[in-house]
Amino acid sequence: MQILTTNVNLEAAAHVVQLSLAPVFLLSGTAALLSVFAGRLSRVGDQVDAVAAEPVDTEGRDDRLEMLRWRSHALDLAVVLAAIGGVATCATVLLLFLGEVLGRNAASILFFTFGGAIVLIMGSLAAFVTEMLLAAHGLRRVVDRSVAE
Repeated sequence: MQILTTNVNLEAAAHVVQLSLAPVFLLSGTAALLSVFAGRLSRVGDQVDAVAAEPVDTEGRDDRLEMLRWRSHALDLAVVLAAIGGVATCATVLLLFLGEVLGRNAASILFFTFGGAIVLIMGSLAAFVTEMLLAAHGLRRVVDRSVAE
């Protein structure tokens, strides 16, 4: 019960809450990214269902399925990186609070968790850009085929 009896003043608590706002905004943005990624992954799944329902001998069917496979892999990577980044962001906020309550300096760990969260979110955005480029490439191939006919 040492934690409950520790005397934490109001100013120190308010300062920790202020410090935790940046990671909380990052967490909010990460949640929005995850929502976008989930929506895109759902659309890829719908397209896979539609293409898979076509006859096997349809021209370009296997190419489109392969492109959709690559898109789903890129989105999987984006989701995993963003989710781990969200966990690292939550760990940052938790460390801020525990550091104040326990009276310990956790600066080096905070740099690791918050910096790691930023790097992971950047990685998820890179995977998302890859998926978007794959989608655009696939769309241009469909348009080129339609124009050629």
